[in-house]
Amino acid sequence: MQRISAIAPNPAPYGLSSELVPAAEVPAASARLRAARSEGTAAGAAQEAPESPAPDVVVVPEALTEHGVGLAVCDVDSTFIEQEVIELIADHAGVRAQVAEITESAMRGELDFEASLRARVRTLAGLPVEVLAEVAQQVSMTPGAREFVRGVQAGGGRVALVSGGFDVIVEAIAADAGADAARANRLGVDAGRLTGEVVGAVIDRAAKADALAEFAQRWGVDRSQTIAVGDGANDIDMVEAAGMGFAFCAKPALVAAADAAISVRRLDAVLAAVTGERP
Repeated sequence: MQRISAIAPNPAPYGLSSELVPAAEVPAASARLRAARSEGTAAGAAQEAPESPAPDVVVVPEALTEHGVGLAVCDVDSTFIEQEVIELIADHAGVRAQVAEITESAMRGELDFEASLRARVRTLAGLPVEVLAEVAQQVSMTPGAREFVRGVQAGGGRVALVSGGFDVIVEAIAADAGADAARANRLGVDAGRLTGEVVGAVIDRAAKADALAEFAQRWGVDRSQTIAVGDGANDIDMVEAAGMGFAFCAKPALVAAADAAISVRRLDAVLAAVTGERP
């Protein structure tokens, strides 16, 4: 049996329809759910707008349907949180526009991630390290992020945050959310100021996939019981490596590579699609 779920933007915070069907009936059930949620969403939004977005239909693999999520690995910037941390840091250096342009190109897959990251970090050279603590206070989690973590853990699974961002910020976010692990890049610091360099290996798209494999091995989770969630091209390898990969409010390059796409900006909608229940 496989679970098929439909996530729609209405009623708030999101609409959920889900059912279990034999594998042979997946295509018909998908069409039925898509039509049912579309009609319900349109009716609910009729007074607000003439048209409503089609629901996201998610077909869950058998292993996840039967055994649940053993490990969820989630990107951080613009996925687990609402911001791009490097842009917040860049505000303090007065180079946000420059950094944002490089970030967007990298997320679309137009630039090599490592090269783009090093270029962005170089613009931060000389900033006092205290800026990082200030930035940590500016970060806000994506709606449903805490529920996502609690829901995975309530089902016996683990949650890891894996980011092309920076460890000081990501580890603080992970601790606040109650995630089980975090991995991110390390910024160079000398005499209390950022050096403009990344220390050690860069957490790029390949490293994110490696982190998923490492965490799964550490906690004895079969790959078929893993999910990965991201929003950009740097998440492609991780999303493809997981038992099920989700593109969350994502760039087209990741949507094309993922097993499913969620366009409703509630992170717990990802888990709801897998389990058929709101966490």
